[in-house]
Amino acid sequence: MCGIFAVFSSSRKPFAGKKCKGRFKKCLREIAYDQSSKQRHRGPEHTGIEVLESDGVAMVHERLAIVGVYTGDQPFRSDKGHILMVANGEIYNYLELSEKIREKRPSYKPKSDCSVLIELYEDHGVELFSYITGMYAFALYDEESKNILLARDPYGIIPMYFGRDREQNIWVASEMKCLVDVCTEIEVFEPGTMMFGPVKELKKKRFFNPDWFDKPLRTHTNLTLLRETFEKAVHSHLECEVKFGCLLSGGVDSSLVASIATKIVRQTDPDFKLETFSIGLEGAPDFEYSNKVAKFIGSHHTEIHFTVDQGLDCIRDIIYKLETYDITTVRCSIPMYMMTRFMKSKGIKMVLSGEGADEIFGGYLYFHKAPNPEDFHHELVKRVRQLHLSDCLRANKSSMAWGIELRVPFLDKEFVDLVMSINPAEKIPGPLNQFQINGKRSHGPRIEKYILRKAFDGGSYLPDDVLWRQKEQFSDGVGYSWIDTISEYAASHVTDEDFAAAAEIYPINTPTTKEAFYYRAIFEEMFPGDHCARTVQKWVPRTDWGCSDDPSGRKQATHTAHKKCKTDV
Repeated sequence: MCGIFAVFSSSRKPFAGKKCKGRFKKCLREIAYDQSSKQRHRGPEHTGIEVLESDGVAMVHERLAIVGVYTGDQPFRSDKGHILMVANGEIYNYLELSEKIREKRPSYKPKSDCSVLIELYEDHGVELFSYITGMYAFALYDEESKNILLARDPYGIIPMYFGRDREQNIWVASEMKCLVDVCTEIEVFEPGTMMFGPVKELKKKRFFNPDWFDKPLRTHTNLTLLRETFEKAVHSHLECEVKFGCLLSGGVDSSLVASIATKIVRQTDPDFKLETFSIGLEGAPDFEYSNKVAKFIGSHHTEIHFTVDQGLDCIRDIIYKLETYDITTVRCSIPMYMMTRFMKSKGIKMVLSGEGADEIFGGYLYFHKAPNPEDFHHELVKRVRQLHLSDCLRANKSSMAWGIELRVPFLDKEFVDLVMSINPAEKIPGPLNQFQINGKRSHGPRIEKYILRKAFDGGSYLPDDVLWRQKEQFSDGVGYSWIDTISEYAASHVTDEDFAAAAEIYPINTPTTKEAFYYRAIFEEMFPGDHCARTVQKWVPRTDWGCSDDPSGRKQATHTAHKKCKTDV
């Protein structure tokens, strides 16, 4: 995973002489290098830059070497030299794709996982997306046709921003901070979407539009298929050439990832010990369970302790790194930001995590209030389609702030398609109801993510009390006083007079609490303008279902404080 930056002239003329910020005029190469420097934390190992002066095109790549460590420096050029590309992410099926590419190019050797995108483009054009599995964002330029291809993975695991300046030149970057002082328009590049064509005629098209976006598909649960497909997803996410680890909160999602990864690697290395990490305040609820899992799977586990004051110190840093003012994201990201910094100091360059499970299975506690399976499904779809503005954004930018790649097996495309095609009546949590598991009728009150837990039941993957532990949101699991204190601290900075004028000061996404006002004020200092404010979306439960509007899981009626919660089914 890395950082990408690209700029394309609307007139195919050099940018020479353009001022960005400051007194002196800069050439295109200087402009590109300077703007990309704002995200250099994403790629601390190498900065690569290519400039096509006659076309007014520049591409910059900030590299974190994970696959193809010695051969994968970017920008990439095609063998014939006319295609230039920068890519950020991991193509998990690149070895299989390379075999297919060799059918036309017998001597072909991929430079890294992402380099196959150029050959796929040469062979399939903009239809290449149906061939790849992975997380990615990339910018490609064809010198012969003068066409641009921009694209982002189906769920937005990898960040990407798109902007235009006053001259209608196009700017693309992994992080918004690279564009904020040069663009008059900035937007989040939509997941599952591509833009293709010459600069002045770029056309947007959605290449990912599964049937379950529109309606429930009602496939019955097959627990064996569910388990095997997820194991396959974890296996594909283990491809790397560097030291890796796993975030381990002690919740069912991260614990399953750690357990399965351990089983897979030990098939070839029986002595393997996975590096696992958890974080929290002294006495945090997560520690009890993360330590149980670590002992159960035999990992080398590190428990990281932080104080509330240390967390509060990070508020401004995290808003700048994440480029958001959403309450949920700020609260959750600070512990992850501190944890990945520690992991970096231990030589970890890639981590596995459990993001995405709550969105595809309905794991948040407010889902217990869903009025019916259809509404439950549509809420899942909304959460999946907004992952790039919440959990994916948090996970990627918190870890990449320190040059660590974070991978999310639960968002493997094949696995998501399988889970989201399951009848929502078989996934919805809540009171007594009937549902079908492996073709057999069952009934009873269901814990959230029941079918995921049931698929791995039996004792060989996790301790029983971890597998059936009630959902504890990360910002709660690190210690209940964390959210309480950060909320009070933020609110203490906002006067009653300022808060009363919130709608006038911030008409876009008007803050409804003093905590939200404080984060928004800091964001506005760093990312001024309506176009920046519109890139953020607030994460809140469904108040129209009778849920609390506070995003903390502890505010939901079904939350049971620090208690094991095995299903009655």
